[in-house]
Amino acid sequence: MADGNITKDAMYGAVAPDDFESMLTLDRYGERSTAFDKIISATHDHFWDPLDKRYIDFDEPFDLVNVAMTPEEQNPILRLPYVAQTLADPLQKVAFINYMQLRGFSSILHGEQGALNLSASLCHVLYDQGAQEYAANQTREEARHVTAFAKYIKARWGRPTECGAALKTLLVEIIETPEVYKKIVGMQMLVEGLAMGAFANGYRYNRDPVAKKLFQLVMTDEAFHHKFGKIWADRTIPKLTQAERNQVEDWTAHCAQSLLFDRGDPRQMAEIYGMFDLDPERVIADIVARRKTRDPNRKFKGETNVFRVLIKTLLQASLITERTRGFYAMYVDMDELAAEGERTVGDDIAEDGIRFLQAINFKDRERAVSIAAE
Repeated sequence: MADGNITKDAMYGAVAPDDFESMLTLDRYGERSTAFDKIISATHDHFWDPLDKRYIDFDEPFDLVNVAMTPEEQNPILRLPYVAQTLADPLQKVAFINYMQLRGFSSILHGEQGALNLSASLCHVLYDQGAQEYAANQTREEARHVTAFAKYIKARWGRPTECGAALKTLLVEIIETPEVYKKIVGMQMLVEGLAMGAFANGYRYNRDPVAKKLFQLVMTDEAFHHKFGKIWADRTIPKLTQAERNQVEDWTAHCAQSLLFDRGDPRQMAEIYGMFDLDPERVIADIVARRKTRDPNRKFKGETNVFRVLIKTLLQASLITERTRGFYAMYVDMDELAAEGERTVGDDIAEDGIRFLQAINFKDRERAVSIAAE
C-alpha cells in the first residue's frame, strides 16, 4: 500500500500510482466494500446528458448587453463610491456584472476539470473494488460537468478566462499529491463544498434560466460526491491519533485559506479593474475605507454564501476542532453554524433536480422496455 495515506479503513487503502501489479492480486477480486453501493446505484436516478436538449438547451439566448445576470446588490463592489461614480452608465454596470460572471463560471470550469482529473487519479490507485467503482462513476460525472460548463461559457462568451493563480496552485497540489487523504479532503470536502455553495448561490440569484438549470443539474451529482468524502470522514477522523488529526486539520486549513485567497487575489482584481477603466489603487482605497466603518465582528451571512457552505461542510465532517476553530471563526459565526443542523439549501435544490431527471429518465426506460419487447 502507498505510504502517507493515513488509512484507517481498508476501503480507502491505495497502491502507488506505478503499482498496477497489486491490482491483479487474486484475493482482491473476492473482496469489495459495500459502503458506496447505494451511491453507485443512485447514479441512474440523476443521469443527465449536456449534449441532449431534453435536459438543458445551451442555445437558449440571453441578452448579455442589456441584462445583468445577477442583481446589483449581489455585487457589493458596485456600491463603492469611486466605482459607482465611474460605472455610472447602467450598461457599464451590466458589462461589469456579466464579466464577473464569466470569471466565476471560468473558475468553476477549471475546478470541474480538477475534479475530473482528481477522481481519475483516485480510480487509478484505490485498492478496494467498491471505492474504485465509485471513483470511476465520479470521473464520468465530472467529465459531463466539464462539457456542460465549457458549452455554457462558449454559448455566452465564447472563451473562458484563465484559472486564478491560487486556485491553479491548489488544484495541481491536490491532483499530484500521492496521499489519498489529501485528495479526499482537498477535493471531495473543500473544493466540492465551495462548489455547492457557488451553485446554490447561482441557482438562487442568476437571471439566466440556462445557468439556473445548469447549476441544479450539476448539484444533483455533487450532492453524491460530497457523500464519498463524508463517509471517509466518518470512518477515519475518530480513529486518528492526535498527531494525525493535527496533520489533517492543518492540510484542511491550508486548502481553505488558498480558496479564500483565490476569490480576492489582488493581482486578479487589479486586472479586472483596469479593463473597466478603474484605477486599482482607488478601488482598494475605497475597500479599505469601507472596512474601517464595518463591525469588526462581521461574518459571512446567508445560507448560500459560498464560504459559509464550505466551512459548514468541514464542521459537519469533524475537520474543525478547538485547535483550528479560531481560523474559521474569523469568517463565520461557528456557534450559529453548528446550530443549523446538517441540511443545506443545496440539498433541496439537488432533490428537486433529481425529480426532474427521474421524470425524463423513467420515461426513457418505459420506451426502452417497449422497444425491447418488440
